Amino acid sequence: MSSTPETEGSPASAGDRIAVLGAGSWGTALAIQFARTGCQTTLWGRDRSHLDELARERCNARYLPDARFPDALSIEPDLATVLRTHRDVVVSVPSHALRGLLMEIAPHRHARMRLAWATKGFELSTGLLPHQVAGQVLGSDVPTAVISGPTFAREVGAGLPTAMTIAAEDQVFARELAQRISGLNFRAYTSTDVIGVEIGGAIKNVLAIGAGLSDGLGFGANTRIALITRGLVEMTRLGVALGARKETFMGLAGLGDLVLTCTDNQSRNRRFGLALAAGERIDAAQKAIGQVVEGVLAARAVREVAMRSNVEMPISEQIYRVVHEGVAPKDAVKELMSRALKPESG
Repeated sequence: MSSTPETEGSPASAGDRIAVLGAGSWGTALAIQFARTGCQTTLWGRDRSHLDELARERCNARYLPDARFPDALSIEPDLATVLRTHRDVVVSVPSHALRGLLMEIAPHRHARMRLAWATKGFELSTGLLPHQVAGQVLGSDVPTAVISGPTFAREVGAGLPTAMTIAAEDQVFARELAQRISGLNFRAYTSTDVIGVEIGGAIKNVLAIGAGLSDGLGFGANTRIALITRGLVEMTRLGVALGARKETFMGLAGLGDLVLTCTDNQSRNRRFGLALAAGERIDAAQKAIGQVVEGVLAARAVREVAMRSNVEMPISEQIYRVVHEGVAPKDAVKELMSRALKPESG
């Protein structure tokens, strides 16, 4: 149960309404947090029976059973109605589902629409980042933003102190989103580095699988911190090559999200790595987790983007080989440790 009051702010005006698309754990947590601050919030999802349950129980028993819905949070099963009655829309779906949902949104686009997403990862088939997918589907005239950073849905749902980043070229939109989601125990920072924030969110899931593999094999704290530190170098290297700012990766959406995902068992990607280290098959490990393990597809996408960009990412490459080529984790570590010595800045 949340330790904060159901509503931290004053009742919102009609112009402060916001819609969250995606009733999984993170979409639900975002909707709860927006509603907690007094923002009139509408949550939509694909599963009508699940939405009926949310409306009836006033909580998401499947994903966040202890997080009660604030009074300002309502459920709407009709996507067209949601899009017609809201200016600001936040998309919270896995990266492989982003383009399809944006294509459903496109026919209902209106002149005042502004769109944000909490989706992390490259699109597998194209290697595009979410903002590039949105640009292809919706065009360049819709103000957009990305919501990212070190957050676990359960802790946001519980009202525990949390900080995150909202990045957008349109700083008015970024500031307004930050103001509307920030409350007693939640603080949102703004950034203009959309590429950097998105790349941090894409790569950290791959590295978290590696951290789970390492810890599951009993390699210890030295190995874990080496993986995180050198993984951050890889993340930064690819990000800068794609146009991001180096300093972004030392912030919440880079180092913050990476450390969170690599070190806490709330991370599905870390738990997946632990399961593989224990000898579980890939399909069985994913089924046991019960939710999308973003790092599995991300490992392939990151590898392809890195190769196309001529960027060296040896840790990400070995994680890809373990997940997609069946290389034994110990052999992958041996390969990494036998690489030629070089300066740390390289």
